[in-house]
Amino acid sequence: MSEMTNATLRELKARAQLLKPTLKVGKDGLSPQFLAEVDATLKHLELIKVKFEQFKEEKKELSLQLAEQTGSHIVTSVGHVVVLFRPKPRGPEASADAAAE
Repeated sequence: MSEMTNATLRELKARAQLLKPTLKVGKDGLSPQFLAEVDATLKHLELIKVKFEQFKEEKKELSLQLAEQTGSHIVTSVGHVVVLFRPKPRGPEASADAAAE
């Protein structure tokens, strides 16, 4: 993914402050089911908060893996919460996804 500008990061951090954690990393960690849920949620919301209920000591490494495996950016990480952003696809691909729903 391309790098984001500082202005974009500031805007996303401001938007993220209004969000509640969407998903929680539990005892199963970054299971295939959890990754699929993150991917599906990012398709609809673009900006999500993920809370680490478990694996709090490994949250930094797991956040990086989560972003890499879902093709998203880490906007910020505060406490046991990480904010991820992945822009919705634009163009013909986006309209095909919208028509399928």
